[in-house]
Amino acid sequence: MAEIRHALTMKREDDFAAWYQEVITAADMAEESGVRGCMVIKPWGYGIWERMQRLLDDRIKATGHDNAYFPIFIPLSNFEREAEHVEGFAKEMAVVTHHRLIAGKDGGLVPDPEAKLEEPLVVRPTSETIIGDAMARWVQSWRDLPLKLNQWANVVRWEMRTRMFLRTSEFLWQEGHTAHGDEAEAREHTLRMLEVYRAFAEEDLSLPVVAGEKPENERFPGAVETWSIEAMMQDGKALQAGTSHYLGENFARASGIQYQDREGKQTYCHTTSWGVSTRMVGGVIMTHGDDDGLRVPPAIAPHQVVILPMLRDKPEDQALIDYCEVLRAALAEKCALNERVRVLLDTRPGKAAAKRWDWVRKGAPVVIEVGGRDMENGVISLLRRDALWNVENGKPAFATPTREEAAETIPAMLEEMQTVLHAEAKERREANITRGVASVEEVEAFYSTDEKYPGWVEVQWSKPTGEALEQVVERLKALKLTIRNVPVGSAAPDGACIFTGQPAAERILLAKAY
Repeated sequence: MAEIRHALTMKREDDFAAWYQEVITAADMAEESGVRGCMVIKPWGYGIWERMQRLLDDRIKATGHDNAYFPIFIPLSNFEREAEHVEGFAKEMAVVTHHRLIAGKDGGLVPDPEAKLEEPLVVRPTSETIIGDAMARWVQSWRDLPLKLNQWANVVRWEMRTRMFLRTSEFLWQEGHTAHGDEAEAREHTLRMLEVYRAFAEEDLSLPVVAGEKPENERFPGAVETWSIEAMMQDGKALQAGTSHYLGENFARASGIQYQDREGKQTYCHTTSWGVSTRMVGGVIMTHGDDDGLRVPPAIAPHQVVILPMLRDKPEDQALIDYCEVLRAALAEKCALNERVRVLLDTRPGKAAAKRWDWVRKGAPVVIEVGGRDMENGVISLLRRDALWNVENGKPAFATPTREEAAETIPAMLEEMQTVLHAEAKERREANITRGVASVEEVEAFYSTDEKYPGWVEVQWSKPTGEALEQVVERLKALKLTIRNVPVGSAAPDGACIFTGQPAAERILLAKAY
């Protein structure tokens, strides 16, 4: 096997965090904005988010939801109505207190004391309270239920330690909010949206996830139950990729969301909320990226196929462009993953090799080069991003089908790549979940080895609450571990809780996490 000279300077196994930052830069996805914790999402990165948004929005609307928009500013008093909710977000809230600036004594701008707001406004960290106000107006009768709303928006949570896409002070997301006439329907909807997220992650992002219920200490502030999908990154850490919450009557009582039932009685609604954010872009990077940059699953790639004519700034360039255009047009008429193939003919000036590696680092699923000799022979030179290298000679693994063969076979190739990326990530996840750990000491030993990326551990526990749960959380915190969730469909417990010694009630996953 020959040595391969990869496109990045940093390897995953050497420094995963530095590798992650280099991928974002090399793939031209995002950059720092000059405001701490905020980022500029560049066209390729935003194009991936747009694809994710489009696919998830279709899934959400298929479950009967309508999109709406609510203000970014929320009166502080809204949060104060729900004590647990405000406590959960108090340390992360950005607050507007004035509406005008004036020149200060030193020549700079300062808030005008005369322009202090009567009531501070919170910059939206989440919208349960303000959407609850609207629901209280819109729901009057059982005929108005269920009310199913979704919002695509930005939110602000003032983070102390930030990392692009994964944890930023401002991020983009989708938040769904529903009101139901009874508990059973609301609980069913909570799990239905959890399944929407699971299917979206697995089928559209090729991101294997574990769906399950969060423990009491990890619930959304004010929720009765919180459910999540958890994904394993290549460094063995967990990423909470989405959450769905059953809120009971808590927010309905705080906001006055009531309806007149069929018997004429005033009854409080049961509500849900659920959301995913641009942190899923970070999850795609850390799950599928390699030492050459990003690998984008074809379903969310802004351009699934990029065609690069090897231009020489000569008159014969036009013939080469025309040759490539025939392939572009033929592919654009084909379908893959239930949509027309998205293909770009890149005729920008520049050396062909430099442009090739630019698209490799960005993770375009298929990169095609066409030179004058290729045109003469009626072929193209094709690279699959999921199988980039010939390991025998250390060179890019070009295939050379005819132009017509390429037009016919690439759609199926894209669908295969979608499946291959998922299978690769799932195999890696399953190989890095350790089961059968029977004591806290074993957990401590497992995470105290020299193993750089140890993965997850499944243990049995008795579902402690209150002070007993707090003791468990503190013990795990010392190991930098958290309880991820109780996987749906996991094997029944058959032993004792490793924390309390009591008969186990369920199995949980422990992991280091982002």
